[in-house]
Amino acid sequence: MRVSDFFCGGGGFSEGFRQAGFEIVFAVDKWGPAVCTYKGNKPGVNVIKDDIIRISNLPDEEFEKLVPDSEIIIGSPPCQSFSHSNKSGNADKTIGILLIEAYLRIVARKKFKKGSVLKYWVLENVPGVKNYIKDEYTAEDLGLEGDFVLKPHGGASGKYNAKYFGAPTNRERYLCGEFPKPVPTRDDNNVVTLKQVLDSLGDPLREDNEEVFDINYPGLSLKNQDITDQHYVYELADFECKTAKRLKQDKGYMGKMSFPENLDKPARTVMATMTASAREAMILNYIGNRYRLPTVRETACMMSFPLDYWFYGKSKGIKHTLVGNAVPPKLAYAIAKAIAIEEHKAIPKHYPRISHDESIPFFNLNGASFEIKKERRRRSDAKFKYHIPYLIIDSYRVELTNYYSDFINKDIHWNTEIHYSQGKDKAKVFTPDISFQVIPLRYKEAVHNYIRKVKKRIPDMNTFQEVYCMTTEERTGQHYYGPYELLASTKDFIDSNISAEEQQEYIFLGEAPNSIPLGIAVGYVILKRIVIQMGRV
Repeated sequence: MRVSDFFCGGGGFSEGFRQAGFEIVFAVDKWGPAVCTYKGNKPGVNVIKDDIIRISNLPDEEFEKLVPDSEIIIGSPPCQSFSHSNKSGNADKTIGILLIEAYLRIVARKKFKKGSVLKYWVLENVPGVKNYIKDEYTAEDLGLEGDFVLKPHGGASGKYNAKYFGAPTNRERYLCGEFPKPVPTRDDNNVVTLKQVLDSLGDPLREDNEEVFDINYPGLSLKNQDITDQHYVYELADFECKTAKRLKQDKGYMGKMSFPENLDKPARTVMATMTASAREAMILNYIGNRYRLPTVRETACMMSFPLDYWFYGKSKGIKHTLVGNAVPPKLAYAIAKAIAIEEHKAIPKHYPRISHDESIPFFNLNGASFEIKKERRRRSDAKFKYHIPYLIIDSYRVELTNYYSDFINKDIHWNTEIHYSQGKDKAKVFTPDISFQVIPLRYKEAVHNYIRKVKKRIPDMNTFQEVYCMTTEERTGQHYYGPYELLASTKDFIDSNISAEEQQEYIFLGEAPNSIPLGIAVGYVILKRIVIQMGRV
């Protein structure tokens, strides 16, 4: 059976079908490195670089000449606008919807034409996309002639997690279209873990040339030195690790994430951008208290790409994008296998090795050297918004921010706020004029002394901003506090003087929010007083 692949990327979706013995006849993507990677791993397939919206709107004759008939159509429209990680799910969906409609238009043109051979089609995307794909599309909806109705959410449509189909990644996706239900091969008791992936490959800097067996394809093995994009280390700077750890384990109301990665579970969702100083950063322990990012090959194995799959990018970043944007081949194989079973089609008993297109130049990261990143000073107008670290009680936190400054005229203002909960309906911000008298008598003297001591290290608002803009090393070597140092010091003071139980006791105020936990009240009073004193200079 023939397969056409739209938004083909580097070929993860069709790789599963290749392994299941299907014939890939056509693929299209508009990104050069993706087209190159597809061609390099699937010689003989007609792969073109083109715009799918343009293709979907071609006149009939041009469309049929360009897009061959096939029994199966697969496609994975770009998912960034539908991802929850993009602006917390609030990104503009316009272009994403247009791309999905272009794919559905192509499916409809092939499905409802006279003499159609199309039997199955699948659309893959992040779970959030379901809310933006309609239950029905008429010909008019898709800008076509006819009286047909395309129903994307029928049959086996639903959420599927790649980890239950053998991929060592916790990657949940929404599949819709017309296809038989893929059968899981794993459950929570026998999923493939990140540790198994890393152990199978070994130390990236190992120099032996022993046989390495693919954790995802036991019948596949390569000599260690023949494994591409594996033998290098991208070590992280200390400031990157500290930033990532803070964002992972103390990010407002968002749950804590492991730092470094939890090796006893499947890998988290592999991102297209392998950043370091971010909440979604995938960070591995290196040596002692040092840390590194995964290699391209490690992330490819997490996504269930076979060891002999090459990524034709001219940089580490491009290669990571090729991997992170892909459909896990193991998930794709499960879909292909379900179709093959329904069609009574034989499936290869062994993994079919890849024959690469030798005419395409390949850049291998093996042996590459990456300098540890040097921290740069922030711009003088850098914004700041963060809470007292690890002090969130009953959804309350105390934040320090310079967001209300006039950055154009370099008029810096620091403010203190009490934040409650999150989300459009629940989130609230309070700036009560709390009297020092609300602090229990037994803590007043200590709080007063602490404020007086800290004030000596924060002379005025502009100096506070200047320290914030310094590098970590510069801040360590001078007397004054910046916002991070003030927040950390305040947390230490609260923990040293008020027990965890007492911090949670509520005290009553004379204004909204009416009552707050003692730990929050003390933190707010301290920061509020210091900010007021900064402004008096």
